[in-house]
Amino acid sequence: MSETEKIPAKQMLRDVVDMVYREAQEAKDRGEPVGWSSSKFPAEFTEALGLKVVYPENQAAAISAKKGGQRMCEHAEAMGFDNDICGYARISLAFADGAECEEKPMPQPDFLLCCNNICNCMTKWYENVARMHDIPLIMIDVPFNNEKEPSQAQVEYMKAQFKAAVEQLEKIAGRKMDEEKFNQACANANRTARAWLKACSYLQYKPSPLSGFDLFNHMADIVTARCKVEAAEAFEALAEEYEERVKEGTSTWKYDENYRIMFEGIPCWPVLRTLFEPLKEKGINTTAVVYAPAFGFVYEDIDGLAKAYCKAPNSVCLETGVEWREGICRENKVDGILVHYNRSCKPWSGYMPEMERRFRKNLNVPVVSFDGDQADPRNFSEEQYKTRVEGLFEIMEEEAAKKERV
Repeated sequence: MSETEKIPAKQMLRDVVDMVYREAQEAKDRGEPVGWSSSKFPAEFTEALGLKVVYPENQAAAISAKKGGQRMCEHAEAMGFDNDICGYARISLAFADGAECEEKPMPQPDFLLCCNNICNCMTKWYENVARMHDIPLIMIDVPFNNEKEPSQAQVEYMKAQFKAAVEQLEKIAGRKMDEEKFNQACANANRTARAWLKACSYLQYKPSPLSGFDLFNHMADIVTARCKVEAAEAFEALAEEYEERVKEGTSTWKYDENYRIMFEGIPCWPVLRTLFEPLKEKGINTTAVVYAPAFGFVYEDIDGLAKAYCKAPNSVCLETGVEWREGICRENKVDGILVHYNRSCKPWSGYMPEMERRFRKNLNVPVVSFDGDQADPRNFSEEQYKTRVEGLFEIMEEEAAKKERV
């Protein structure tokens, strides 16, 4: 294939996700066991064992983006689940109950893989699905990190759980895990993560060759396929495209870049365009995001693997969270910060007031917030959001005027 006939990276990325779900359905049709996995369970083990796995969080985000989230949430609420719990969980519980869902179909599970580095709601969510389907639940408990780095005791605790999980997965697969295949899965995961983080890093350029909203649209692969060589190749192609845009002076952001901001939190998938439009109108490019690069982690050995899975945003201490975010803001040269108080993700949103205080003090940039939800559109107010973006724009304008007068 010639250079002019290259497949665009975004098409490659879509094809990889489609492949994951297609292969899972084909395995289900053949009578093979198919699993549901939380997004930060060690996929290296299932990949090495040849088990097909799909991801309810990814499914819920896709259903929400296609406007099916409210219907699914209401189904779960009719089952008795409170509307105050995570929207992803409600959508998944509804799907597990057999709710009709054309937006993102996937096989029902034969086993479940849960890692509570995302949140503790994940534990009860998967326990309920296990009960509903009467299937095995393999759980890995990740201790909260009160220090900046996991202790060796935590690492050993994680490794013991890895061993137990592999033993359970071997019984499900009906075969032993091949060490060479495991090493290859780890190599693929690291290659994918490096390529993804490299693609994310192009937000540092000024003007930026992309918008952070592009990363929201591309991150499904880092969740569903990080151990696949196809995902690594697609992200490498994406990084190459951004590199080319830097050289050409072009960008996927087709509007003025008057100001650069960080979008803090998980996006509101049901109203992604509604989030984007007011920023576009004001020439505010999102050049820093937290959610997308959080799924890119690199490690060298089994101890490093354990440490990597200890470093999800909701399982690290406040100091680590602040340091990481402020580093992104400085590197990506932001003029302000827009914080999403996400009703579905209380662990993430719970320490945001203190985060906001630190941002204002340490970065000396304006910070505004809005209320929303990653999956349930009933918890988002378009008018409130527009007002908050307008307020952020006005403060950034004032700050820019002050700098000009100095």
